[in-house]
Amino acid sequence: MPRIHLVRHGKAAATFTEASDPGLDALGKQQAEATAQRLALLAPVQLLSSPLKRARETALPLETRWQRSARIEDAIAEIPSPGIAMDARGAWLRAIMTGTWSDAPAPQRQWARDVVATLLALPHDVIAFSHFVAINVAVAHALGRDEVTVFRPDNASITILESDGKNLRVIELGSEAATSVG
Repeated sequence: MPRIHLVRHGKAAATFTEASDPGLDALGKQQAEATAQRLALLAPVQLLSSPLKRARETALPLETRWQRSARIEDAIAEIPSPGIAMDARGAWLRAIMTGTWSDAPAPQRQWARDVVATLLALPHDVIAFSHFVAINVAVAHALGRDEVTVFRPDNASITILESDGKNLRVIELGSEAATSVG
């Protein structure tokens, strides 16, 4: 069964309400390096990354070590918030994160289904650099839960799942920390 290592990006240089696609700040770059050191012990496996800068920059130290590029995978990007003004994104995201997928707007429910379908379709072990809500989608699916937030993966944490092509199973949750939506 494929093993999926979901890595939450390192600490971003700006919040969800300050920038749509920030890179990592200095701490985030240190977190990315530490995560690469930990993951480098795995045999080189396929690398996937969200197209967003903070995920790409978190993947970079491992890409450099293994001399291979991560395949960009749109399905594991951050939850889409199209048309929402930057200053309203925080309140919108807080409302989504405290709710359930059954009550989420249709586009976000479809995005969540796409996250799960993408992970279930992976034929081999993978390390995927992603985001808080996307990781929660996978864990909620594996646990059979409807809440949007089932745990709070810290920056650069590693959550490990297994897939049999039909179901996901949690092997290990990543480290948790308080995450605020700015």
